[in-house]
Amino acid sequence: MNKELNLDGYNSQELINGLQFNNWTALNDSIMGGLSKAECSLNADGLELYGNLVEEGGGFVSCRSPIFNPPLNFSKYQGLQIHVEGKGRTLKFALFCQASLFGLTDLMADGLHWVAEIPTSASGLTCFNIPFKDFQPTIRARSTLLPISLNTSCITRLQLLYSKFGTPGEINSSFETGPIRFLLRSINGFY
Repeated sequence: MNKELNLDGYNSQELINGLQFNNWTALNDSIMGGLSKAECSLNADGLELYGNLVEEGGGFVSCRSPIFNPPLNFSKYQGLQIHVEGKGRTLKFALFCQASLFGLTDLMADGLHWVAEIPTSASGLTCFNIPFKDFQPTIRARSTLLPISLNTSCITRLQLLYSKFGTPGEINSSFETGPIRFLLRSINGFY
């Protein structure tokens, strides 16, 4: 059963209706010397990620939320339902959370996050449920062996990515360079 997210201090109706995308920003491989250029912007249908993807020097584009303070609390839900137009590509959705592993996660800053794949339909809208148990801890697109769990009660950031890397450590079989245009319509919680 789908349900609006309980955001403890955030307007859940705004989040569900796409207004939460107002302050999302692009983050691309250019931060590590890559040549991809993508932007994200809000339109009447949701958050659009568009630009040009180049494999050399990186091979990823993304849009991410601002840091939520206080963090979002998704602990009442089994997972997230993502509505996205991905044109047949396998996208990734990432969650960042406040976590503590004897202080080690503080040293990883933005590096540690939990990622799940979203296979999309070639045309139209894809509605995909991602149980929280399917999110895998990663650092820079590689799986980690750290004994750490996703804490859904303190989500600090959300991110939609398209990358040459799929499941941590694997190549994304749907990866293509060139012009991209994806639309993230909504994010819902499900029980």
